[in-house]
Amino acid sequence: MRPLLWAACSQLLPRGAGLCAPKLAGTTVVTSSHHSLQPSTLLATSSSPASASAGFLQPPVPGSRAPSCWSSGFNVPPSAQLVARPAGVCSMMKLPVQASAEGLDVAFVGVPLDTGTSNRPGARFGPRQIRAESAMLRRFHGSTGAAPFDSLRVADIGDVNVNLYNLPGSCRLIRRSYQRIVASGCVPLTLGGDHTITYPILQALAEKHGPVGLVHVDAHTDTGAGALGEKIYHGSTFRRCAQEGLLDCARVVQIGIRGSSYEPDPHKYSREQGFRVVLAEECWMKSLEPLMREVRVQLGDKPMYISFDIDGLDPAYAPGTGTPEIAGLTPAQALEIIRGCKGLNIVGCDLVEVAPMYDVSGESEDASEQGKCWHRQLWVKAVGCTQMSSFFCLVFFRQYSPSGGKPTL
Repeated sequence: MRPLLWAACSQLLPRGAGLCAPKLAGTTVVTSSHHSLQPSTLLATSSSPASASAGFLQPPVPGSRAPSCWSSGFNVPPSAQLVARPAGVCSMMKLPVQASAEGLDVAFVGVPLDTGTSNRPGARFGPRQIRAESAMLRRFHGSTGAAPFDSLRVADIGDVNVNLYNLPGSCRLIRRSYQRIVASGCVPLTLGGDHTITYPILQALAEKHGPVGLVHVDAHTDTGAGALGEKIYHGSTFRRCAQEGLLDCARVVQIGIRGSSYEPDPHKYSREQGFRVVLAEECWMKSLEPLMREVRVQLGDKPMYISFDIDGLDPAYAPGTGTPEIAGLTPAQALEIIRGCKGLNIVGCDLVEVAPMYDVSGESEDASEQGKCWHRQLWVKAVGCTQMSSFFCLVFFRQYSPSGGKPTL
């Protein structure tokens, strides 16, 4: 068992420098579907992208649609009807794990960094918890018609090996890692990590795409000049990005902004740059579909990025974060925002500031009081994981439309 665990862990985070490690000669995959697991079937190596899903084993039931190298050319989440959810490697959606983004259309990437937080730490554990809860996600989405696993090659490529004791150094590691991801032609979907990580990610993306548009969901604008003498932290991310020309400022929208401030006009910097700031009060008790129609027009068809801070949601739904602010968005509004980005030229997405330890787990509220049971970790399971799944669907709808019409995402 110990050699098997070591082999799996060494692929999730390559020894030495994580995603910065030299690329392997072939594509290395760790299977997340464990039927009659044997050492010889744990790892599969190929020299061509077409066989990158070879880590999947044959379905145990003849004729079933279980993911396997024989029945599908793409990586798909294993069905819980055939594979127990607690079984297998803890990857995003229980997908295979690769050592690099080579041969992929989309990659899930973890950045376990919270050195830039100003209040409660803990976002370094966000990627791990999102992956654990994502075992609930399934292959198809009935209400949207999305079936991205049938068209896009996707895998979990592990975590960036950040330096928890050096924030600027970690930013350099993140930037170099994403330069490799972007160079492969892959769209990165990032599990954070505090909001500092978006800065080096956008540095890497802007090198390829030029200044990008941005849909930024957050309780805070994150445009501070600095704190405690430091210019880089999670509250200064988008000021640094604007100053370095990473953003197409006329195509930046910040949604859900609220809370107290250090200055009488806390949104002045954003407006001066040309950002559109949508306060949380403008979103209360209404659908955000009309807003997102305007946003789609504003962003056009040029490259854009989505950055979603979990504290954009009201802490009634998302208490597990470092800087919660009351009177925020609802999960339904969050999905309206993400689905409202359908058709845009998305070059990357992130979900940040997920700090699991502040969300009490293992309890449910009385059904007679609430009308239904709400698991205390609803935010990370139904909100955080659903957001990451929806990001993946956005990339799918950017390139494909399922037969039988154009469903709304």
